[in-house]
Amino acid sequence: MEKLDRAKEFFNESKQELKKVTWPTKQQTITSTWVVVAVTVVLAVFLGLVDLVLSKFIGYILS
Repeated sequence: MEKLDRAKEFFNESKQELKKVTWPTKQQTITSTWVVVAVTVVLAVFLGLVDLVLSKFIGYILS
């Protein structure tokens, strides 16, 4: 029974802590999402170009 009481206490405390959280607004969430998408795309393009340049360079050296 002690484990059940501890589990209840844990969930009650978790619920109280979640009430203290300042959640972002819908607009903040959308803006943050677009920033993450943009940074991901920029990094993907950059890494793709670096990979292309290095593969051409290594191909040139080996041929």
